[in-house]
Order: sequence, then C-alpha cells, then structure tokens
Amino acid sequence: MTKNAQSGSAENKKLQNKALAEQKKIEDRLNEIDGELCKPEVLRSRILMKSLNTERYGLVKINETLVDILDTESLLKEMTSAATGDDPELGEMAAEEIPELKKRMEKLNHKLNILLIPPDPNDQRGVVMEIRAGTGGDEAALFAGSIFKMYSYYAQKMGWKAEVINARESDRGGYKEIILNLSGNQVYSRLKYESGVHRVQRVPETETSGRIHTSACTVAVLPEAEEIDVEIKSDELRVDVYRSSGPGGQSVNTTDSAVRITHLPTGTVVSCQDEKSQIKNKAKAMKVLRSRLLIVKQDEENAKRSESRKSMVGSGDRSAKIRTYNFPQGRFTDHRIHLTLHNLSDILSGNLDQIIEALIKADQEKILAARSAR
Repeated sequence: MTKNAQSGSAENKKLQNKALAEQKKIEDRLNEIDGELCKPEVLRSRILMKSLNTERYGLVKINETLVDILDTESLLKEMTSAATGDDPELGEMAAEEIPELKKRMEKLNHKLNILLIPPDPNDQRGVVMEIRAGTGGDEAALFAGSIFKMYSYYAQKMGWKAEVINARESDRGGYKEIILNLSGNQVYSRLKYESGVHRVQRVPETETSGRIHTSACTVAVLPEAEEIDVEIKSDELRVDVYRSSGPGGQSVNTTDSAVRITHLPTGTVVSCQDEKSQIKNKAKAMKVLRSRLLIVKQDEENAKRSESRKSMVGSGDRSAKIRTYNFPQGRFTDHRIHLTLHNLSDILSGNLDQIIEALIKADQEKILAARSAR
C-alpha cells in the first residue's frame, strides 16, 4: 500500500471514529431526554415539553444522518477494496459504484453540516404579524388586504390557527393596519423571512388611463412571547379603555370595550378593539406587547455579541424592500435572493412553500460559507 493510500485510510478511520463517537453522544442524550419526558414536573410544563421534544427531533435527524454516513462509508470502503482486487469483473462493477457513493457521501456530509447549524431559539414559536399600508394611499391599503389574505391562505394550508388581534380598515377596502396571531407547528421558522417592505405594481380600479401605480405595505413578523420570556410589571403599564370605532356588532360600538396599553419604560403603545369583551381585548393587546418587547430584548442581546449573525435573509430589516408583486406581468420577485417567478396568482393564493424553502436554503448556505471562511 502506498503512503497516500495509507494516509487516506488513516483519515477515513479517523472520520469514522469521530462519527461513531458523535453518534454515541447523541444516543446518550436521547436516552436522557426520554427520561426527562417521563418526569411529572416536565409533563406539567408545556414549555419544557416543547423544548425537549424539539431537541429530541433535531437529534434524531442528526443521528439518522450519521448512520447513513457510516453505512455509506463502509460500503465505499468495500467497493474501493473490490475495485483493486483480483477479480476483474467484480472490480469493474465496484469501480462503477464508487462515483455514486462518493456523491452520496458529499450530499450526506452537506446535510449533516446543515443539521448542525445551531437552531434559532424562536423557530418553534408562533408569531405576531403586523401588516401596515405604506406609500400609496387607498391602493396601499388594498394591497395590505391582499397580503393579509395571502398569509391567511398559507396558514390554512399549514394547519395553523390564525386570529386577528386588531384591524383598522380603509374607507375603500383593505387595511390601514391589521395585526394577527399565527400559532401552530414551526410558524416562526417559516415566516421569519417575511419582515420588510412588500411593493406592488398594478393598475388601480379607479385608474381610467391604465397607468401602473406603485405602492407598498410593511410586514413585521415578531416571535410570540410567553409570559416568562418578558417580565412586565403592572406599575409599568397605563391601560386606557374607550369605545370601539369601525364596523362591528351592537356591543362593539356601544361599550368601552377597546383597550390601549402603554408600556411606560419604552413608550410602546398597543391597541385592540377586535373583541366585544374588554378582558379579551386586553389579553390580545398584552400578547402583542410581550412580542414587541421580546424582539427588542433579543435585538439588544444580539447587539452585545460581536459575532451576531447578520444574514442576508435573516436580518428581519423592516426598512428594506424585499419583494415586488407585478400584476401586469404576473411576476413575483424576491430581491434578497434574486428569485423571480411568474405565478403571482398562485402566490397570492397562499402557495408560498417554494419561496420560503429558497429563503431557508439561502440562509443556510450563507451560514455555512461564513463558517468555512473562518
């Protein structure tokens, strides 16, 4: 055996031993988690249960990939040995298998690297989504309504629960502002790239000359906060109640059911008038307030870290134009990843998976590239 072959064999053995050691650690941790999940105090805590089950799911995926890597490595070793053996016919067959096995190893290693990216701690959370009409007057409000419907349709397809927290309708339809809560499985992980300015180009119904107008709305996606995430003291709040305005049932407009909460230390103001009950409106407003304060808290913590992640698609910069919806051409463009599609009606009907998967992939590749450049 040549020195290079011996060196390659030693390196493969080293990698295999490392994979085996990693697999053993994962199996030990999985056993620990299974034990934790049987404890009464864990069973009583929804947050602990969710956290442990999420960790377990990730470890199972990593473990499965490690098993595939070890199996493929073993088969590659057998084929390499057969290709240089005494049986010419067997050697020829083995030589044909080797390139495919090497490709499989490359894909599995890439998959493992992605699985080993530390998860976003917010990924399992629901979201509070705030959609506001921007430049463009009534046309912007109509577009905000279209965007609201798009995300509502997507939530239905994903089996998520969507609940409107507050809405201010425009005189000609659509919304000046609409805030909704989306809850379910992996909501934030799918929607966290939607924050930003969404621009529309279309001919308004009131435009007699057929001229294309450009207007916009902003979307903010906030991770839904639990009560334990953000401490809010009662003496830090000013709560005002008032009569609801806009469309609604008899008691919506005739009783002081609307609630406005001001968080005095930060000046954050949240209003809710969607429910007939003042108590329900206050609960919904507190949900939005907690989510806004959580993102401020997390942004401050990230700013303290010198190597905080500033991903092209993961920054959540709400001042950046991220999308253009061109109605005359039926064209959709995501400017961050230079993705252009010509199925705008499908997208507005809630078929967002192709776009979201492309954004997730671009984010992962950027993280891996930054890691390898160190």
